[in-house]
Amino acid sequence: MGRYVVRRLLQMIPVFIGSTLLIFLMVNVMGDPIAGLCGDKQCDAATAAQLKREFGLDKPVWQQYLTYMGNVFTGDFGTAFNGQKVTELMATAFPVTIRLTIVAIVIEIVVGITLGVVTGLKRGRPVDTSVLLLTLVVISVPTFVTGLLLQLLLGVEWGWIKPSVSTDATFGELIVPGLVLASVSLAYVTRLTRTSIAENRRSDYVRTAVAKGLPRQRVIVRHLLRNSLIPVVTFIGTDIGALMGGAIVTERIFNIHGVGYQLYQGILRQNTQTVVGFVTVLVLVFLVANLLVDLLYAVLDPRIRYA
Repeated sequence: MGRYVVRRLLQMIPVFIGSTLLIFLMVNVMGDPIAGLCGDKQCDAATAAQLKREFGLDKPVWQQYLTYMGNVFTGDFGTAFNGQKVTELMATAFPVTIRLTIVAIVIEIVVGITLGVVTGLKRGRPVDTSVLLLTLVVISVPTFVTGLLLQLLLGVEWGWIKPSVSTDATFGELIVPGLVLASVSLAYVTRLTRTSIAENRRSDYVRTAVAKGLPRQRVIVRHLLRNSLIPVVTFIGTDIGALMGGAIVTERIFNIHGVGYQLYQGILRQNTQTVVGFVTVLVLVFLVANLLVDLLYAVLDPRIRYA
Protein backbone atom coordinates (compact mmCIF):
# COMPACT_ATOMS: atom_id res chain seq x y z
CA MET A 1 0.00 0.00 0.00
CA GLY A 2 2.80 2.41 0.89
CA ARG A 3 4.57 1.90 -2.44
CA TYR A 4 1.29 2.40 -4.27
CA VAL A 5 0.67 5.73 -2.51
CA VAL A 6 4.20 6.92 -3.31
CA ARG A 7 3.77 5.89 -6.95
CA ARG A 8 0.46 7.72 -7.19
CA LEU A 9 1.95 10.85 -5.63
CA LEU A 10 4.74 10.80 -8.19
CA GLN A 11 2.20 10.38 -10.98
CA MET A 12 0.34 13.42 -9.71
CA ILE A 13 3.33 15.69 -10.40
CA PRO A 14 3.19 15.64 -14.25
CA VAL A 15 -0.61 15.76 -14.13
CA PHE A 16 -0.46 18.84 -11.91
CA ILE A 17 2.15 20.55 -14.10
CA GLY A 18 0.26 19.75 -17.31
CA SER A 19 -3.08 20.92 -15.90
CA THR A 20 -1.72 24.18 -14.55
CA LEU A 21 0.15 24.85 -17.81
CA LEU A 22 -3.02 24.33 -19.83
CA ILE A 23 -5.02 26.58 -17.48
CA PHE A 24 -2.30 29.25 -17.56
CA LEU A 25 -2.25 29.28 -21.36
CA MET A 26 -6.04 29.37 -21.64
CA VAL A 27 -6.39 32.23 -19.14
CA ASN A 28 -3.67 34.28 -20.81
CA VAL A 29 -5.50 34.26 -24.15
CA MET A 30 -8.78 35.54 -22.65
CA GLY A 31 -7.90 39.10 -23.59
CA ASP A 32 -5.86 42.05 -22.44
CA PRO A 33 -6.15 42.35 -18.65
CA ILE A 34 -4.42 45.74 -18.68
CA ALA A 35 -7.30 47.24 -20.65
CA GLY A 36 -9.66 46.50 -17.78
CA LEU A 37 -7.48 48.34 -15.27
CA CYS A 38 -7.97 51.72 -16.95
CA GLY A 39 -11.75 51.70 -16.83
CA ASP A 40 -13.76 52.85 -19.81
CA LYS A 41 -10.89 54.84 -21.26
CA GLN A 42 -8.02 53.22 -23.12
CA CYS A 43 -4.69 53.16 -21.31
CA ASP A 44 -1.99 55.31 -22.78
CA ALA A 45 1.11 53.50 -23.99
CA ALA A 46 3.32 54.57 -21.07
CA THR A 47 0.79 53.52 -18.42
CA ALA A 48 0.10 50.20 -20.15
CA ALA A 49 3.83 49.45 -20.37
CA GLN A 50 4.34 50.30 -16.70
CA LEU A 51 1.45 48.08 -15.61
CA LYS A 52 2.73 45.19 -17.74
CA ARG A 53 6.17 45.49 -16.15
CA GLU A 54 4.63 45.68 -12.68
CA PHE A 55 2.60 42.49 -13.14
CA GLY A 56 5.20 40.69 -15.25
CA LEU A 57 3.00 40.66 -18.36
CA ASP A 58 5.75 42.05 -20.58
CA LYS A 59 7.60 38.71 -20.48
CA PRO A 60 6.94 35.71 -22.77
CA VAL A 61 4.15 33.40 -21.63
CA TRP A 62 6.49 30.48 -20.94
CA GLN A 63 8.63 32.70 -18.73
CA GLN A 64 5.55 33.97 -16.91
CA TYR A 65 4.51 30.35 -16.26
CA LEU A 66 7.93 29.36 -14.89
CA THR A 67 7.94 32.39 -12.63
CA TYR A 68 4.40 31.62 -11.46
CA MET A 69 5.17 27.96 -10.69
CA GLY A 70 8.33 28.93 -8.84
CA ASN A 71 6.28 31.29 -6.68
CA VAL A 72 3.54 28.67 -6.13
CA PHE A 73 5.99 26.24 -4.54
CA THR A 74 6.89 28.97 -2.05
CA GLY A 75 3.23 29.64 -1.24
CA ASP A 76 2.95 32.81 -3.33
CA PHE A 77 0.01 32.75 -5.78
CA GLY A 78 0.61 36.28 -6.98
CA THR A 79 -1.20 39.57 -6.53
CA ALA A 80 -4.59 40.50 -7.92
CA PHE A 81 -4.87 43.62 -10.04
CA ASN A 82 -6.48 45.47 -7.14
CA GLY A 83 -3.27 45.01 -5.14
CA GLN A 84 -4.64 42.29 -2.83
CA LYS A 85 -2.74 39.03 -2.41
CA VAL A 86 -4.43 36.04 -4.00
CA THR A 87 -3.70 34.04 -0.84
CA GLU A 88 -5.76 36.57 1.12
CA LEU A 89 -8.68 36.06 -1.25
CA MET A 90 -8.27 32.29 -0.83
CA ALA A 91 -8.25 32.61 2.97
CA THR A 92 -11.70 34.25 2.87
CA ALA A 93 -13.22 32.29 -0.03
CA PHE A 94 -12.16 28.67 0.50
CA PRO A 95 -13.54 28.23 4.06
CA VAL A 96 -16.97 29.36 2.84
CA THR A 97 -16.95 27.06 -0.19
CA ILE A 98 -15.61 24.15 1.88
CA ARG A 99 -18.55 24.52 4.29
CA LEU A 100 -20.94 24.71 1.34
CA THR A 101 -19.35 21.62 -0.23
CA ILE A 102 -19.55 19.67 3.05
CA VAL A 103 -23.27 20.43 3.30
CA ALA A 104 -23.79 19.42 -0.35
CA ILE A 105 -21.79 16.18 0.01
CA VAL A 106 -23.62 15.18 3.22
CA ILE A 107 -27.00 15.74 1.53
CA GLU A 108 -25.78 13.89 -1.56
CA ILE A 109 -24.58 10.88 0.45
CA VAL A 110 -27.40 10.58 2.97
CA VAL A 111 -30.36 11.29 0.70
CA GLY A 112 -28.92 9.88 -2.53
CA ILE A 113 -27.70 6.56 -1.13
CA THR A 114 -30.84 6.08 1.00
CA LEU A 115 -33.14 6.62 -1.98
CA GLY A 116 -30.90 4.43 -4.13
CA VAL A 117 -31.02 1.54 -1.68
CA VAL A 118 -34.79 1.78 -1.26
CA THR A 119 -35.47 1.90 -5.00
CA GLY A 120 -32.88 -0.80 -5.74
CA LEU A 121 -34.55 -3.20 -3.30
CA LYS A 122 -38.03 -2.30 -4.61
CA ARG A 123 -37.22 -2.21 -8.30
CA GLY A 124 -40.29 -1.97 -10.53
CA ARG A 125 -42.61 -0.92 -7.72
CA PRO A 126 -44.41 2.47 -7.51
CA VAL A 127 -41.79 3.98 -5.17
CA ASP A 128 -39.06 3.06 -7.65
CA THR A 129 -40.93 4.64 -10.57
CA SER A 130 -41.71 7.78 -8.57
CA VAL A 131 -38.08 8.32 -7.52
CA LEU A 132 -36.84 7.71 -11.07
CA LEU A 133 -39.25 10.33 -12.42
CA LEU A 134 -38.25 12.78 -9.67
CA THR A 135 -34.53 12.36 -10.34
CA LEU A 136 -35.13 12.79 -14.07
CA VAL A 137 -36.89 16.09 -13.39
CA VAL A 138 -34.05 17.25 -11.11
CA ILE A 139 -31.44 16.40 -13.74
CA SER A 140 -33.44 18.15 -16.48
CA VAL A 141 -34.01 21.44 -14.62
CA PRO A 142 -30.99 23.82 -14.69
CA THR A 143 -29.41 24.64 -11.34
CA PHE A 144 -30.11 28.36 -11.62
CA VAL A 145 -33.84 27.62 -12.04
CA THR A 146 -33.88 25.39 -8.94
CA GLY A 147 -31.90 27.96 -6.95
CA LEU A 148 -34.04 30.95 -7.92
CA LEU A 149 -37.26 28.99 -7.31
CA LEU A 150 -36.21 27.90 -3.80
CA GLN A 151 -34.94 31.39 -3.04
CA LEU A 152 -38.28 32.89 -4.15
CA LEU A 153 -40.48 30.40 -2.29
CA LEU A 154 -38.49 29.76 0.89
CA GLY A 155 -36.87 33.17 1.22
CA VAL A 156 -39.26 35.74 -0.24
CA GLU A 157 -42.75 34.23 -0.19
CA TRP A 158 -42.68 32.06 2.94
CA GLY A 159 -39.80 33.68 4.86
CA TRP A 160 -38.33 30.39 6.08
CA ILE A 161 -34.78 31.39 5.15
CA LYS A 162 -32.87 34.55 4.36
CA PRO A 163 -32.81 35.18 0.59
CA SER A 164 -29.09 36.00 0.79
CA VAL A 165 -26.45 34.31 2.91
CA SER A 166 -24.62 36.55 5.39
CA THR A 167 -20.87 37.10 5.34
CA ASP A 168 -20.46 34.55 8.14
CA ALA A 169 -22.02 31.82 5.96
CA THR A 170 -22.76 29.42 8.81
CA PHE A 171 -23.74 25.79 8.19
CA GLY A 172 -27.38 26.59 9.00
CA GLU A 173 -27.54 29.27 6.32
CA LEU A 174 -25.91 26.99 3.76
CA ILE A 175 -28.44 24.13 3.97
CA VAL A 176 -30.66 25.39 1.13
CA PRO A 177 -27.73 26.53 -1.09
CA GLY A 178 -26.10 23.16 -0.40
CA LEU A 179 -29.28 21.39 -1.46
CA VAL A 180 -29.34 23.41 -4.69
CA LEU A 181 -25.67 22.70 -5.34
CA ALA A 182 -26.09 18.97 -4.66
CA SER A 183 -29.41 18.51 -6.46
CA VAL A 184 -28.11 17.18 -9.78
CA SER A 185 -25.36 15.08 -8.18
CA LEU A 186 -27.88 13.71 -5.68
CA ALA A 187 -30.04 12.49 -8.55
CA TYR A 188 -27.06 10.75 -10.18
CA VAL A 189 -26.02 9.15 -6.86
CA THR A 190 -29.56 7.84 -6.41
CA ARG A 191 -29.58 6.30 -9.88
CA LEU A 192 -26.08 4.83 -9.54
CA THR A 193 -26.87 3.28 -6.16
CA ARG A 194 -30.20 1.91 -7.42
CA THR A 195 -28.59 0.27 -10.45
CA SER A 196 -25.70 -1.18 -8.45
CA ILE A 197 -27.97 -2.51 -5.70
CA ALA A 198 -30.33 -4.10 -8.22
CA GLU A 199 -27.46 -5.82 -10.06
CA ASN A 200 -25.60 -7.08 -6.99
CA ARG A 201 -28.81 -8.29 -5.39
CA ARG A 202 -28.78 -11.22 -7.82
CA SER A 203 -25.13 -12.09 -7.12
CA ASP A 204 -24.02 -15.45 -5.72
CA TYR A 205 -22.57 -14.02 -2.51
CA VAL A 206 -25.91 -12.38 -1.65
CA ARG A 207 -27.82 -15.60 -2.25
CA THR A 208 -25.27 -17.46 -0.14
CA ALA A 209 -25.62 -14.97 2.72
CA VAL A 210 -29.40 -15.30 2.60
CA ALA A 211 -29.17 -19.11 2.47
CA LYS A 212 -26.97 -19.09 5.57
CA GLY A 213 -29.81 -17.43 7.43
CA LEU A 214 -28.13 -14.07 8.05
CA PRO A 215 -30.46 -11.24 9.11
CA ARG A 216 -31.80 -9.18 6.21
CA GLN A 217 -30.31 -5.95 7.57
CA ARG A 218 -26.85 -7.50 7.85
CA VAL A 219 -27.06 -8.90 4.31
CA ILE A 220 -27.97 -5.47 2.95
CA VAL A 221 -25.48 -3.38 4.93
CA ARG A 222 -22.53 -5.76 5.30
CA HIS A 223 -22.60 -7.50 1.93
CA LEU A 224 -24.90 -5.89 -0.63
CA LEU A 225 -24.38 -2.18 0.11
CA ARG A 226 -20.66 -2.42 0.74
CA ASN A 227 -19.92 -3.92 -2.67
CA SER A 228 -22.46 -1.71 -4.42
CA LEU A 229 -20.87 1.53 -3.24
CA ILE A 230 -17.73 1.33 -5.40
CA PRO A 231 -19.16 3.19 -8.45
CA VAL A 232 -20.95 5.60 -6.11
CA VAL A 233 -17.73 6.40 -4.24
CA THR A 234 -15.99 6.99 -7.57
CA PHE A 235 -18.63 9.52 -8.58
CA ILE A 236 -18.69 11.29 -5.20
CA GLY A 237 -14.89 11.50 -5.09
CA THR A 238 -14.67 13.24 -8.45
CA ASP A 239 -17.70 15.35 -7.56
CA ILE A 240 -15.98 17.03 -4.60
CA GLY A 241 -13.76 19.15 -6.81
CA ALA A 242 -16.61 19.71 -9.27
CA LEU A 243 -18.84 21.05 -6.50
CA MET A 244 -16.16 23.43 -5.24
CA GLY A 245 -15.33 24.75 -8.68
CA GLY A 246 -18.85 24.61 -10.07
CA ALA A 247 -20.56 26.57 -7.31
CA ILE A 248 -20.47 29.80 -9.32
CA VAL A 249 -24.20 29.79 -10.10
CA THR A 250 -25.28 28.81 -6.58
CA GLU A 251 -22.98 31.35 -4.93
CA ARG A 252 -24.19 34.11 -7.24
CA ILE A 253 -27.86 33.36 -6.48
CA PHE A 254 -27.43 33.34 -2.69
CA ASN A 255 -24.71 36.03 -2.59
CA ILE A 256 -22.08 33.69 -1.16
CA HIS A 257 -18.56 35.09 -1.40
CA GLY A 258 -16.75 31.82 -1.97
CA VAL A 259 -14.53 30.29 -4.63
CA GLY A 260 -17.19 30.52 -7.34
CA TYR A 261 -17.73 34.21 -6.61
CA GLN A 262 -14.00 34.96 -6.78
CA LEU A 263 -13.61 32.98 -10.01
CA TYR A 264 -16.53 34.88 -11.54
CA GLN A 265 -15.04 38.22 -10.53
CA GLY A 266 -11.62 37.17 -11.82
CA ILE A 267 -13.00 36.12 -15.21
CA LEU A 268 -15.18 39.22 -15.46
CA ARG A 269 -12.25 41.54 -14.75
CA GLN A 270 -9.74 39.37 -16.67
CA ASN A 271 -7.72 39.02 -13.47
CA THR A 272 -5.42 36.20 -14.55
CA GLN A 273 -3.59 35.84 -11.22
CA THR A 274 -6.84 35.25 -9.34
CA VAL A 275 -8.26 32.76 -11.84
CA VAL A 276 -5.05 30.74 -12.22
CA GLY A 277 -4.40 30.72 -8.47
CA PHE A 278 -7.85 29.44 -7.52
CA VAL A 279 -7.95 26.85 -10.31
CA THR A 280 -4.48 25.61 -9.31
CA VAL A 281 -5.78 24.81 -5.82
CA LEU A 282 -8.86 23.14 -7.31
CA VAL A 283 -6.60 20.91 -9.42
CA LEU A 284 -4.88 19.79 -6.22
CA VAL A 285 -8.30 19.08 -4.66
CA PHE A 286 -9.23 16.89 -7.66
CA LEU A 287 -5.97 14.94 -7.48
CA VAL A 288 -6.13 14.34 -3.73
CA ALA A 289 -9.82 13.34 -3.92
CA ASN A 290 -9.07 10.79 -6.66
CA LEU A 291 -6.23 9.32 -4.59
CA LEU A 292 -8.47 8.96 -1.53
CA VAL A 293 -11.15 7.29 -3.66
CA ASP A 294 -8.65 4.73 -4.95
CA LEU A 295 -7.53 3.94 -1.41
CA LEU A 296 -11.14 3.63 -0.27
CA TYR A 297 -11.73 0.88 -2.85
CA ALA A 298 -9.64 -1.53 -0.77
CA VAL A 299 -11.77 -0.76 2.29
CA LEU A 300 -15.05 -1.44 0.47
CA ASP A 301 -13.89 -4.52 -1.45
CA PRO A 302 -11.38 -6.85 0.31
CA ARG A 303 -10.54 -8.42 -3.05
CA ILE A 304 -8.81 -5.17 -4.13
CA ARG A 305 -5.21 -4.97 -3.03
CA TYR A 306 -2.53 -2.47 -4.03
CA ALA A 307 1.03 -3.62 -4.40
